Amino acid sequence: MKRKAFIKKITGALLLAIPAYAMVNCSSSDDGYGGNNGNNDPYNNNGNDNPTPDCLQNGATASSISNNHGHSLTVSKADIEAGVDKTYSIMGTADHDHQITISATDFNTLKSNMQIGENSTTVQSHSHTVTISCA
Repeated sequence: MKRKAFIKKITGALLLAIPAYAMVNCSSSDDGYGGNNGNNDPYNNNGNDNPTPDCLQNGATASSISNNHGHSLTVSKADIEAGVDKTYSIMGTADHDHQITISATDFNTLKSNMQIGENSTTVQSHSHTVTISCA
């Protein structure tokens, strides 16, 4: 088979295969996960496609960082359970670092599955407001 014919056949096969693959993946499923059936749900979503955030179960993350340019934050469930003052780096993929401190009082707020807000340290003439929410 010549190269040009081969390329045409491959292109034609892909044009048929991609929509077929999308249709199969979007079809309904009887696997018991999500939807109305939470009994067999390994993700403990209780049948919800949008599970309720739970800091003691899943930890917390920065749901927003003002004027963000690559910073990120993850707070482990172990830190939330411990509930003692702790300082975190929010460097992420930024080219500089800031710190935030979460107090024992703030950890109690997270234990109640409520969000908190913290201000970062000032670095390179700026700081960030970090909103931390349960995962």
